[in-house]
Amino acid sequence: MQANINRQQLFVASCLSLLVTSLSFGIRAGILGKLGTEFGLSATQLGVIASTAFWGFPLAVIIGGMVVDAIGMKRLLELAFFFHLAGIVLTIFAGGFWSLFISTLLIGLANGTVEAACNPLVTSLYPDNKTTKLNHFHLWFPGGIFIGTLISFFGNEQGISWQIQVGTMLIPTLIYGFLFFKLKFPVTERVAAGISTAEMYRSLGKPLFLFMIILMFGTAITELYTGQWIEVLLRNVTNNAILVLTISTGVMVVGRAFAGPVVHRFSPQGVLILSAILSAVGLYILGHSDGNLVYLGALVFGIGVCYFWPTMLGFVAENLPKTGAVGLNLMGGAGMFAVSLYTIAMGWYYDSKVVGKLPEGADLKAYSAPGATPEMQSALTQAKTAAGPEIINATLLIPIILTVCFIGLYFYMKNKPKPTLSVAAH
Repeated sequence: MQANINRQQLFVASCLSLLVTSLSFGIRAGILGKLGTEFGLSATQLGVIASTAFWGFPLAVIIGGMVVDAIGMKRLLELAFFFHLAGIVLTIFAGGFWSLFISTLLIGLANGTVEAACNPLVTSLYPDNKTTKLNHFHLWFPGGIFIGTLISFFGNEQGISWQIQVGTMLIPTLIYGFLFFKLKFPVTERVAAGISTAEMYRSLGKPLFLFMIILMFGTAITELYTGQWIEVLLRNVTNNAILVLTISTGVMVVGRAFAGPVVHRFSPQGVLILSAILSAVGLYILGHSDGNLVYLGALVFGIGVCYFWPTMLGFVAENLPKTGAVGLNLMGGAGMFAVSLYTIAMGWYYDSKVVGKLPEGADLKAYSAPGATPEMQSALTQAKTAAGPEIINATLLIPIILTVCFIGLYFYMKNKPKPTLSVAAH
C-alpha cells in the first residue's frame, strides 16, 4: 500500500458513494408508479425514464474507465459528487417527463462515475482480497435499495411526498463528497504494477474477457431489471409489492457481508453457478405465485442474485488483472447498457401485454387516465395483474442460460492458476 493512504476512510467513503447510487434505485422503484400517476406517464414512458439511469451509467463508467488512470480516481469521484447533487435537486423539482428524464440521466452518470473509480480503487486498496472486498463494497448496493425501499414504503404509508423521499439522498451525498475532497488516493493497481496502456487494451481482446462481457449482460438484467420494475409488475399481485424488493435486497446485504467464506469454499465460478440456479428458481416462484408465496420467491431470488455483480467483477480482477480499470468498468458498463435496452423493450412489451388483455380496441391511455370509469379501472387492474408475472416469466429464460454457461466456465477454469501483478520498482 502506498504511503499516506487512509485505506479505511477511502473504503468507507466509497461505500457511501455506492449507497447514494443504490438509494436512487430503491427510492425510484418505490415512487415509479406514483410518478406515472402524477404526471400521466405510461409504462413505456416510465420504462424510458428508468432506463435512462441504466444507459447514463455505462456512458460514464466506460469513459471513466478509459481516463481514470490519467486523471486519477479522486477527480472522477469529485465529478460524481456534482452529478449526484445536480440530479437529486432536479428530480425534486421535476415537472414532467423531460425533467425526470434529464435528472435520471444525471444520476445515472453519477452512478457510473462512482463505479468507474471505486471498483479499481477497492482492488488497489485490497490487492490480495479482491473478490471478497468487492462483495463487501457492493453490499451497499442492495443495502441502499433496502433502505430506499423502506423510505419509500413508509413514506407512502405516512403520506410523505416523493420529493422529500428523494431529498433524503442528499445526506450521504454531502458526506461522501466531503471525504473524497479531503483524502489522498493511491494510483490504480495496473499503474502500480507497471503494466502499459497498450498491454491493458490488448488484454481486453482475450476470448475469456469477451465471454465474461456477454455473461455480464445476463447477470445484470436478471438482478437490476427485476429489482427496478418489481413494484410495477407485481403491485396488483400482492398488497405490498415494494416489500418484495425490500426482502430480496435485505438478503443480498447479508449474503455479501459473508462473501469471504462463501467465495473461498466454492470459488467465484462455483458461486456464479449457484447464483444462476437460485435466481431462476426465485423468478419462477415470483412469476407463478400470489399472496405470501411471492415473498418466498423474493427470498430465493435475493440469495440468487446476491453475488452476481461483485463476483463477476472479482473474477475479472483475479483472472484477467491486466485488463485493469478499463476491464472492470467495461464489465459494469456492459451490464448497465444491457439493462437499459431490456428495460425499454420490456416496458413496451408490458404495455402490449396489458392492451392485449383489455377489451378489443381499448386505448391504454384512456383506461389509465384519471377520468376512467370504475369498469375501465377494474379491467385495467385485472390486465396488469395478469401481465406482470408474464414479464417475469419471460426474464426467467436468462438465468437458465446463465446456469449452463457458468457450468462451462467452471470446467474451463478448473486447475488454471491465477495470474498475479507485482508492484513495479520505482
